[in-house]
Amino acid sequence: MSYRLLLEAPARGRRLFGIALFACVCLLALSGGAFAAETPRVVSVGVSGNEHITAQYILGVVETKAETELNRDMLQKDIEAIYNQGFFSYVDVDLRPEGEGVSVTYAVRENPVIESISFTGNTVYSSEVLMKEVFSQVGTVFNRVFFRNDLDRIQERYHKDGYVMVRIADVNVEGGNIKVRILEPRVGDIVIQGNRKTKTKVIRREIKLKEGDLFNVVHFRHQLGKLQALGYFEDVNVGFDAPEGQDEVVDLILTVKEKKTASIGLNLAYGTESGVSGGLTYSDTNLMGLGYSLEVGFDEGNEASYWATLSSPYMDRSTYAWRVGVRYNTYDDRYYYYKGKRQFEFDEKSLNVYAGLGKKFGRKEEWSWFLTLRRTDTSYSDVHNTIPGYVDDLTMWEGVNMTAELQFTLDKRDPYLPYSKGLVWETTFEQAAKVLGGEFDYLKYWTQLRYYLPLNRFVDGIFDVDNLWTEDSPILLAARLRIGSSTVDELPAFARYSLGGMNSLRGYDSRSFEGSNVILGNFELRVPVHKNFTLVGFYDIGNADSKMDWGDLHDDYGLGIRVKTPFGNLRLDYAYGDDENKTYFGFGEIF
Repeated sequence: MSYRLLLEAPARGRRLFGIALFACVCLLALSGGAFAAETPRVVSVGVSGNEHITAQYILGVVETKAETELNRDMLQKDIEAIYNQGFFSYVDVDLRPEGEGVSVTYAVRENPVIESISFTGNTVYSSEVLMKEVFSQVGTVFNRVFFRNDLDRIQERYHKDGYVMVRIADVNVEGGNIKVRILEPRVGDIVIQGNRKTKTKVIRREIKLKEGDLFNVVHFRHQLGKLQALGYFEDVNVGFDAPEGQDEVVDLILTVKEKKTASIGLNLAYGTESGVSGGLTYSDTNLMGLGYSLEVGFDEGNEASYWATLSSPYMDRSTYAWRVGVRYNTYDDRYYYYKGKRQFEFDEKSLNVYAGLGKKFGRKEEWSWFLTLRRTDTSYSDVHNTIPGYVDDLTMWEGVNMTAELQFTLDKRDPYLPYSKGLVWETTFEQAAKVLGGEFDYLKYWTQLRYYLPLNRFVDGIFDVDNLWTEDSPILLAARLRIGSSTVDELPAFARYSLGGMNSLRGYDSRSFEGSNVILGNFELRVPVHKNFTLVGFYDIGNADSKMDWGDLHDDYGLGIRVKTPFGNLRLDYAYGDDENKTYFGFGEIF
């Protein structure tokens, strides 16, 4: 029997009810004038035709009772109520004279006993997984109401995981065998339109879906987010189209509205050590529509910089990312620290030229590598404002340094969330070699682990600030641990590990601690207090030294505020260090 045919049973029941009622009225009319003049009374109520479903259960939904007047409308409601229990393919009523009234017998035909439940068309989940959503069991009478709820749970399972276009295409009940056909639409054509400058391939590579893939709205939304984050478009719209006669296929129509990607930036800054500085920058994040990034600029002040960079940041298993650049820095009256104590001021000049190449690897593209070749020419001069007995292990290190730096990264953060969740592990080797044309030989190696843990599930039911801490905006524990060393006790001054300042130890001046070894820990608790504001409590600990004394670590703690702006998170931190407190202002998170 087809599942669709079961829905027609009430109509047949109503027609048979009319015939039975007409016959009953005729019988009553022949039984005597006095009796026919009165409305018949119900003498008894029963059920026939049931084998597995008890009469008590069936009669539990009927309103017609013994010793009440017979009511046609009530009988009709009873038939529908019994049918709506879901166990029956046929429901009718039989009225017969009994004594001074009538007996009411509801005639039912039960659905078949379930012998098997099978699925076709399912590829996302196995039949065993889908059966966990099904409450209907083999050996019980098929109930279409219960089974409809089973199907709703199956569809909800798909939709919750992002497969929102999946639907139940057909259910067929043959005897006791239930066959469910599931339709999982797959991607057909992907049409990109509206782009005049940006090459179609640049847009297409951000959309990882390809023809024949299952459509998943969570994954697709993430890919659209990455496309928007490129900064090439004012708007990105998506349309869907089902080709005629192909219910299992959905075409994606992507319409973009481009915006200008070239800009000129003017900046003005003030630092407690560097003083007032300012500069000009020209950049284009989509050069020639190829996704290349160009930046040329300068900063003037006590710390002056002039630079030019060209890069292609996109990478995957088949596409290399690359970058080339040059930067010239001059520092006037820069402070030099030894073991956290200021020794003197000096001037520094450096010219840095580099080129790098890298790409992703691994089945899920969670791994990547990047190789950078770098030439650095550094010189020091004009040591002044020295303290008595000052230490100068800086100015002896001048000259050209040639290095090859190889970095491996494992990024296991959830890519489909608007915040970081999971871990990032980076390991870097930097080899300086005279054979490359430099003046120094050493190997530096360091590793860094970043971890992000949402804490909503730990505070759920304890705190509730008007649903402020949602799945998209959780309380977040963020931690970073970095450790590094080298093959020599004394690295050149420009190559030493350095701690202090707004991106490492926030309670100390920049470059307060330097050496051939480093350990650093940063811990932050990020608590949203408004949709655009986050309060941050932090603790930093670490040291950098030539011969590391792991018992001599320096720490700080403090509070910060993050403000969401169109240019990214605005960051304000106030840190308590050993000797003094520091205030920092900038953009972006520390890690």
